[in-house]
Amino acid sequence: MTSQRASVVVTMLALSPGVPVTADQLVDELWADQPMANARNALQANVRRLRKLLQAVTGRDGAELLRTAGNGYLLDTPADSVDAQRFLELAAAGARLAGADPARAIDTLEAALDLWRGPALIDTCEGVRCRIQAAHLEERRITAYEDLTAAKLSVDAARVPVSELRQLADEHSGRERLSELLMLALYRDGRQAEALEVFHGARRRLAGDLGLEPGRALHHAYEAILRQDETLGEPRRVLARSAPALA
Repeated sequence: MTSQRASVVVTMLALSPGVPVTADQLVDELWADQPMANARNALQANVRRLRKLLQAVTGRDGAELLRTAGNGYLLDTPADSVDAQRFLELAAAGARLAGADPARAIDTLEAALDLWRGPALIDTCEGVRCRIQAAHLEERRITAYEDLTAAKLSVDAARVPVSELRQLADEHSGRERLSELLMLALYRDGRQAEALEVFHGARRRLAGDLGLEPGRALHHAYEAILRQDETLGEPRRVLARSAPALA
């Protein structure tokens, strides 16, 4: 089993596969709060430990997989073999597909989000660089969820899990797009009053926390729901009334 510090080393290298990470960067990530006179030796010991583990797991020569490169190290592995990199690729592809082919976007974005098993880099994010990368991955996760929800709304609003979307909007109250999507999902579900209340709740939170008004997109969604703009799609209750009666 790898030590905590060895895990940090492999995480740093895996976040940029094929790209050298200097020994100074690794040392700073590992011991920034407690400088060590023999930090380089300790880093080399962690690298040796990792090489043995990687060789046992992959069958490849550990020194070839975790290579010395100049004044540092690199992980010689394809980017798409690292979950974080694969997620970023799929999330970007899904975002590109969202407008032209929302059905394919849904499949792609669901595949991206299925790679998550919990908070990003949860066991290795004590250092500054890993914390920054973890925050970036979490940001992209929420963006991918927003893109997925928008694609589902354009294909079939019934596929949107409203309770899950509401919880996420509450947890990330500063992200107006989540509130906008929640408003649309509620409206399409025939819950216009709830959709309007989401706007008022977001407005109160933004004013209280940041002294701001909702942005243009959220205002536009609110006004469109007030006038039941046909561009929003018909609420489910309207569809139910227009359905032919059963014989």
